[in-house]
Formats: sequence, C-alpha cells, structure tokens
Amino acid sequence: MVPSAPSPSQHPLRVAIAGLGFGEKVHLPALHAASGTEPVALWHPRPERLESACAAAELPGHTDFTALLEQPDVEAVVIATPPEPRFELARQALLADKHLMLEKPVALNAAQVEELQRLALARGRTVAVDFEYRAVPLFQQLAALLQSGALGDLALVKLDWLMGSRADASRPWSWYSQAAAGGGVLGALGTHAFDMLHWLVGPSHRVAGRLGTAIRQRPLPDGSGRMGAVDAEDTALVQLELESAHGEPVPAQVCLSSVTRRGRGCWLEIYGREGTAVLGSDNQSDYVHGFHLWWSQAGEPLRRLEPEPSLAFARTWEDGRIAPVARLHGWWSSAVREGRPMVPGLAEAVSSQRCCDQARAEGLTRIR
Repeated sequence: MVPSAPSPSQHPLRVAIAGLGFGEKVHLPALHAASGTEPVALWHPRPERLESACAAAELPGHTDFTALLEQPDVEAVVIATPPEPRFELARQALLADKHLMLEKPVALNAAQVEELQRLALARGRTVAVDFEYRAVPLFQQLAALLQSGALGDLALVKLDWLMGSRADASRPWSWYSQAAAGGGVLGALGTHAFDMLHWLVGPSHRVAGRLGTAIRQRPLPDGSGRMGAVDAEDTALVQLELESAHGEPVPAQVCLSSVTRRGRGCWLEIYGREGTAVLGSDNQSDYVHGFHLWWSQAGEPLRRLEPEPSLAFARTWEDGRIAPVARLHGWWSSAVREGRPMVPGLAEAVSSQRCCDQARAEGLTRIR
C-alpha cells in the first residue's frame, strides 16, 4: 500500500540538510518538490563550501551542528554526509528530538543502527532511510506482481549490479576507498540490494560473501602524485537464503561491482514455478532512469510490461534520483504528522546492514 500524502491543512515539515554532496544535488530539490516538506537550513563543516551552497539555495547555514539543532524552526534533519560521521550526527539529532531522514549505509555496522533504533523509539522520533528503490514505479509494479502470486512459489532470485563508476584507476582516493570509513560497494550498492530483496521477497537467514578489491591504490587528492592504499571492496559476491511470504526458503545470488567497464547495469531476475520476472537497466549514468520490466508465465516468452500509470511520478527530472527521493520525503512527512513508524526506516536498515556485516565477515579472505 502506498503511504498517504500529508493533509493540506498541516504545515510542511521543516527540514535541515546536513551534508552537501547528495544532500545538495538530490535532497534539496526533492524537499522542495515533495508533498509536505520544506528545506529551512544547511550544515557543512567547511565554511567556504557552506557559503556557496547557502547563497545558491537562499537558505541560512551552520558549521556548528549543535547550533543547527538549536535553530527553532528545524523540526527534522536529513543526514547525507559520508558514512563515518552519520551515526554520531544522528545520535545528537535524536537527543535534540529531531525527526531524521538518513542516507545509507546508516552507520558503520548493525550494532550502531540498532542503537539509533532504540534511541528513536525512546524519544518518539520518526526516522526514514533513503532506500529509494521502494519508491521507483517499476519496482513498485514488480512488488505488486509478486504479491499477486503470479510467479507461484519462488525458486531462485539473482541480482547483478555491475557498474563502472570506479573502473578508472585515476579516480582519486577518498573515504570510499576506506573500509573503516564506510567505503566500498557493499555500502554503496549492497545496502540497496539487500533491502530490495527483503522488500520484494522476504527476510534473509543465511548470508555468505566473497569480496574483491581490483584497484588497490588510487592517487591522493592533494596533487602530490602520491598513492593511497585502497582496502574497501569494489566487488562483492554474496549468496543468501531468503524466506518467502509462505515461509519457504528461496536461494538468492547477488553480484555487485563498481569497477566493471561496460558492466551490464542493474538486473534483477526472479524465477518462480509458475513464471519469471526480470527488471533491469543498463544505464550507467543514472541509477533510476532506464529500467524496464518483463514477465512470463507457464513457459511463454518474456514480454515487456507497460508502466502502470497510477505509479508514475508527477515530474521527470534530469537526475532520476530526485523523484523517488521526493516521494520518500512525502511518505516521511506523513509518518511524522501521523505519529507512526516510517517504512523504510531503521528496522529495514538493520536488516540490510546485517547482510553487509555478514558478507564482510565471510569475505575477509580477499579474492586475488
């Protein structure tokens, strides 16, 4: 069921944005576009970066996070920083009684996510997590197809997400290169992938992973010509056992990579005893635009399904990520105003992060 939009009589949820990468590019226009939200302030630790963003957005800004939380008109905060500081920033915001929208990975491990979950419950705050594929129309259409039972009992799920965004070895070293800072393909793609499977199929009970790092050094961004060591995985092969809606085990295989030149993109294949569904996109420049959905029953050839008009976005953006994030912001503001839990929220983030943690534990012997 699609969550309701907030009542027009309610004032918009007044939201600050912490982090000015994805936060400025995606969350800021999404907050303007969403039903029930209004951006009111920005935060970034570097004054020069903050000043330019505030001037462009015509919003006040803070380099002091405590000062941001003390601003009277800030009801909620989007935390879209790199992964490493997210946990502490989220903890501080919850203690200040702010509602949250968190980027993923929410924290560096599942224990930290669970701590935020307990704190949010204790403080009565509503926390959303940006698993935006739950808000993409064709993914919602696939969810409805699966819920209808059209595929019968599921036999196999296969997800290949093969991107070339980091295939260029000259791309500079950054936090993404460091496992301890939350970098790597599991945090970037795996968190989404595991949440997709939990949402569409069911919870995971067994996880085994093998990780690889193909590009082990990258140039430091200071222009010195020196190289920085890369210890975060750029490829992950993960096997899972999912539980279907009927309580049956479903084997699943996930292959993730950010260094596959001319990779095939994102392709999800779901095989049932009565039919097959395939959802895929080879678009390497946009993680949302370009998906198509195919379906077959009783051994017939796959046929492409037309998008369901009732699920379509009201507007098409050049950056495809803005529309689903705006839809999530609308769901979030409704949950806040109605005083109910947000889905996807921290419960879903815990389940996804546990898979990442287990895959890393299983994958400590690196593929050479």
